[in-house]
Amino acid sequence: MSKPVNGWALGVAMTTLFAGPSLAADDVSILKDLTAVIALQALPCGQVVRVVRQGENDYIASCQDGNRYRVSVNSEGRVVALKQ
Repeated sequence: MSKPVNGWALGVAMTTLFAGPSLAADDVSILKDLTAVIALQALPCGQVVRVVRQGENDYIASCQDGNRYRVSVNSEGRVVALKQ
């Protein structure tokens, strides 16, 4: 995937991820969005199966393969997934 397309896809995924007001109401879509964000950053995951919200735009995602990532927005406004 080219960098412009990758950036666009990440932007769409993050807009969807952080637009919802309630984690409980959008549980399934949050799982899918976090799965997409982690995959776009080429990190191993498979599928996100559990999410814990740490704060606004800050999540801990647990993957079906056992990996855990903290997905948040950094100071530059970029979405990052850091292995936990």
